[in-house]
Amino acid sequence: MKSAGDIVLFRFPQTDLAEGKLRPALLLGKLPGEYDDWLICMISSQTRQYLPDFDEIVQESDPDFTQSGLKLESAIRVGRLAVIEGELLLGEVGKISNERLKRIKKHLSDWLSQ
Repeated sequence: MKSAGDIVLFRFPQTDLAEGKLRPALLLGKLPGEYDDWLICMISSQTRQYLPDFDEIVQESDPDFTQSGLKLESAIRVGRLAVIEGELLLGEVGKISNERLKRIKKHLSDWLSQ
């Protein structure tokens, strides 16, 4: 069963809507309503694109790295969002800590409130 904080695999589209490559994505939350729609954000091993105080870096030394299922240090790209039907999500690879999930949601909330 999917839940917020899970890391799943998804073919995240490019910003020009061209088909993207299969990559990890973070489930931020299930949207309200009867459909199995989820707000997700992209995860990338390209940490040079990290935006301080917005994105989140998952480092190999972090306590939740092993449970994340990520293979490399990665950036959770808070600004790269999508709403996806649950059936399109290709299996869970791991999970981040509740503290990290709260921090990510706060970054997003703070930005939206500006």
